[in-house]
Amino acid sequence: MIRQTAILFSCAFALNAGPALDVWSAKSDIRTVEPGGALKLTGERSGDLYRPRLTNTGTTPIHVREVALFRIAHDLPDDTALYGESFQMLSQTAGTLAKPVNLGYDELAHYKIPQPADAKVVTGMMTLTPPGGQTMLLGFTSCRRFNGRFYLRPKSIEVVLDIEGLALAPGETWDLEEFLYTIGPNRTALLAKLADRIDQNHPPLRFEHPPAGWCSWYCFGARVTAKNVMDNLAAIAKDAPQLKYVQLDDGYQPAMGDWLETGKAFGGDVQGVLQAIRKQGFEPAIWVAPFIAEAGSHLFQQHPDWFMQADDGKPLAADKVTFQGWRRGPWYALDGTHPEVQKHLESVFRIMRQEWGVTYFKLDANFWGAMHGGRLYDPHATRIEAYRRGMEAVLRGAGDSFILGCNHPIWPSFGLIHGSRSSGDIRRTWDTFQKVARQGLNRNWQNGRLWWNDPDAVTLSGAMPDDEYRFHATAIMASGGLVLSGDDLSTLPPDRLATLKKLLPPTGIAAEFEGEALRVGVVHLKDRTLLCVLNWGQEPEKIPVKLPRGGRVTDLWSGHDYGAHRGTMEVTLKPHEGTVLVVR
Repeated sequence: MIRQTAILFSCAFALNAGPALDVWSAKSDIRTVEPGGALKLTGERSGDLYRPRLTNTGTTPIHVREVALFRIAHDLPDDTALYGESFQMLSQTAGTLAKPVNLGYDELAHYKIPQPADAKVVTGMMTLTPPGGQTMLLGFTSCRRFNGRFYLRPKSIEVVLDIEGLALAPGETWDLEEFLYTIGPNRTALLAKLADRIDQNHPPLRFEHPPAGWCSWYCFGARVTAKNVMDNLAAIAKDAPQLKYVQLDDGYQPAMGDWLETGKAFGGDVQGVLQAIRKQGFEPAIWVAPFIAEAGSHLFQQHPDWFMQADDGKPLAADKVTFQGWRRGPWYALDGTHPEVQKHLESVFRIMRQEWGVTYFKLDANFWGAMHGGRLYDPHATRIEAYRRGMEAVLRGAGDSFILGCNHPIWPSFGLIHGSRSSGDIRRTWDTFQKVARQGLNRNWQNGRLWWNDPDAVTLSGAMPDDEYRFHATAIMASGGLVLSGDDLSTLPPDRLATLKKLLPPTGIAAEFEGEALRVGVVHLKDRTLLCVLNWGQEPEKIPVKLPRGGRVTDLWSGHDYGAHRGTMEVTLKPHEGTVLVVR
């Protein structure tokens, strides 16, 4: 059932010059499960912000599928530059209005997230920049209950909230999610404005500096052993003591879901390894996927009623509605609205923090905590609320530990994590190096505002050309986020170790790039300026670099001294090469 609603605003909006969206005068739709009923959409507008509310003015409950706050017709050029975020961290959209490009996974094809067949869907926020025009930013600045999306069709955009079919009782009013529409010549400033407003609605968890450490996954995978960790602990203590957090990744547990147990293949006691890390003066860190369990786990066998349910009342296997999981699937998803699940999550993390001494948690597979298609213990809750309640339980148990979100739903994670993976998984190939760099650098606006970005591990081992390793290291520096080594440091060659150490400590400041080519990014530090220069192409290139200030210029990786410069200088880079210029 679709009904159109007029929305009244208390103030007028003066359109900027040039192509722009006429958002505030657009009509809205309310889409319901059953026909009929009386729903009223109202809202308050304050400048660029709009706070909508939905009221049932009738006498019977109404199940609401979605609310289209604005149905916007436009005549923007087809080559208008597009950037859009996603529900799942591993998805992003770039390209143009006419030709959107997936930077990561396709959310429909890979995660089977329902969406209209005739629309390209982005989630949370989007920017549009017509050739020669100003940038328009549309974004949701809150995500407490409902997921905000944008449906892109030829010459139209819908701003939509997914209500998930919840019933609105007679006389009841829901506060929906806050929406921002703003326009201006400086895209970076618009993104900062979005981040600032999100922070007001979801005060971020603060951690003074982005962590630096080591992660077992990219050198040992799921076959990690206690000896592997101890060998690298010794190498870190000897050669790279700034890698403070030593993280045991996936592989220590006997089954997905049984996080307090140790698998036989690990070859040692998890608690003993963590205690050894502490005794050496480092911080114990561990990987946990809090919302999932495999069918053979003790957790699933003993508590099947704790999981999201299918229509038949049985636990819902992930492969029935989404991606089954990358290892030991299909997974089952814990229901964060269940009081016993909340107690369980709090208990697991309290034990790991207080008894095991863990001060850093990498939380993976968080998306499944907000999995679509299942029935929840609390029938009045959305999947956003299920995820957020589960995460709040995790935080209660984890105490003062650093919380990294990975494979998480981005907008629902606001205010619940200290760090956020900003790209897909790293692999030692050029194709992956450039993909994860582009994914992560497009999220630089989040770093130090919403959380610390995690550009994934620094991987400097292997037989790739040195130029490509320098590109990879430059992209990590430009992120301003976490620095975690993903190599076996007990065997890493000295020259690669030297590159790693030049990334330490993390600056905490993301590079600002002009335009979407991501060729030259500027990092302003107290005592120096860094210019991160990237050649994404297949040919050597002379790249002009504007210096924000005059000074002596050196190459961070090679140590080459370019002498004193001011204004603009030119840097020649090989194909797939990157460098960091240091101006003092």
